[in-house]
Amino acid sequence: MTQRDRTAVALDAAAKGIIEQLQEDGRRPYATIGRAVGLSEAAVRQRVQRLQEQGVIQIVAVTDPLQVGFRRQAMIGIRADGDLNELAERVAAIPEVDYVVVTAGSFDVLVEVVCEDDEHLLTVLNDAVRALPGVRSTETFVYLRLHKQLYNWGTR
Repeated sequence: MTQRDRTAVALDAAAKGIIEQLQEDGRRPYATIGRAVGLSEAAVRQRVQRLQEQGVIQIVAVTDPLQVGFRRQAMIGIRADGDLNELAERVAAIPEVDYVVVTAGSFDVLVEVVCEDDEHLLTVLNDAVRALPGVRSTETFVYLRLHKQLYNWGTR
């Protein structure tokens, strides 16, 4: 499901509390979450399953790419012609891509890639990204060091 296919899901206070608890610790037991939000363990389990099915949350292991053999991360800014949504979907299909966003500003699309090394990055950039129809130019921002990356922004 693409971002544009999604519609906002109304979240009550309990659902927001569950999300915030899981953002702090994705392995937190349902019973612990239930005590924090005032629901039974079974009710939390059902709510979490529903939130996953609705595409509101994913529960995943977030790795440090360096620790699992990926020595090069980069952000690629793309200037493009044509349908940006179509281009974004094509870019998203590239296995090394982990983040795609259509933007306003000097780039039309921003893409984050995780690669094994510089040679792998060059292959992805040249053979996959720049070869796509509609890509006019790219600018690559190689990550030297990650200082902050959080997933605990809570709910509104």
